[in-house]
Amino acid sequence: MRIGILTGGGDVPGLNPCIKTVVSRAAESGWEVIGIRRGWAGLLNYNLDASVDENQACVLPLSLDRVRTIDRAGGTFLHTSRTNPGRVRPQDLPAFLKGALPIDPTVATIDCTRHVLKVLERLGIDAMIPIGGDDTLSYGVRLHQEGVRVVSIPKTMDNDVFGTDYCIGFSTAVTRSVEFIHALRTPTGSHERIAVIELFGRNSGETALVSAYLSDADRAVISEIPFDVEHLARLLVDDRKRNPSNYAVVVISEGAAMIGGQVIEYGQEDAYGHKKLGGIGQITGEALKTLTGIDIINQQLAYLMRAGAPDSLDRMAANSFGNVAVRQLELGHSGVMAALQNGAYTTVPVDTCIKGQKRVDVGSLYDPDNYRPRIRDPLGKPMFMY
Repeated sequence: MRIGILTGGGDVPGLNPCIKTVVSRAAESGWEVIGIRRGWAGLLNYNLDASVDENQACVLPLSLDRVRTIDRAGGTFLHTSRTNPGRVRPQDLPAFLKGALPIDPTVATIDCTRHVLKVLERLGIDAMIPIGGDDTLSYGVRLHQEGVRVVSIPKTMDNDVFGTDYCIGFSTAVTRSVEFIHALRTPTGSHERIAVIELFGRNSGETALVSAYLSDADRAVISEIPFDVEHLARLLVDDRKRNPSNYAVVVISEGAAMIGGQVIEYGQEDAYGHKKLGGIGQITGEALKTLTGIDIINQQLAYLMRAGAPDSLDRMAANSFGNVAVRQLELGHSGVMAALQNGAYTTVPVDTCIKGQKRVDVGSLYDPDNYRPRIRDPLGKPMFMY
């Protein structure tokens, strides 16, 4: 068997260990693994009329020697992109496809799936293992519907892929966030200010909620609940007064919005229809300064949350998901996604990721009146208390 593997969307710590595990486990069965470079873009940009050497930027055979040390670093050595071959803008078409595909001027995007299927056939790929968030995995669903054997693996620091309790990258993102939140107490306390710390998370507030809970931040503003900035200001002023060092800290999710306001988006939509998020921390900090007269420290942790090598939990999840994926192919299974549910590894149908949204259980885990995590009884809840 020849397996294709790729990483799409944002990079997270744990991708390289997962790739290494897939290659190592496949080698035990005498199978080959082909790395698809830059996510689905590797298949989109593969030129069927070009030589193998000319297509080296798109694919990379993965031997045991080639992956021997990749698990020691973060990110993905296959690189990544937010490419959706099913929705390609005419200006983003590879040069060799321009003129080869019918372009309807009334349609904004072009479906290049036929080309992708031909590339998979040319490469002799029998099964695909995409590693990604719900966007990347949604195109895996499309290939599954086209008859390709697909076993997908969930990753995202936002931990919001529907159908699994855990995604590769989440633990490290929380670990990094807690470290930096504590580090920022130093300048915030020294200058007696209010720190507004914005975290990645898109439309899920779980990263902000868990990071605030573990760092004991004074307040947490999450994406799921619009917030009243005047009420938040009053709470933070009181928090600051109660603190012997005369400072306060609020953690805010990038997808949060004030009551009556909008989520802060900017830039052009990507191939999955998403604009970039970010900036609500700066806007909130400016409002808090106006309302309280207290100086603000604004900090977007952003890419620092996904920087560096994975922590031990992400290594464990990455290795285990890689093992689950190859084992499914050994059993003759496909059309599934590796998952963690109720503390146990399992699989769910591959299209589960597009059948719902995973968000914070506000009723069980959050106090929307006081903008704080509220976890009164951990009994019966999984480790991350989703």
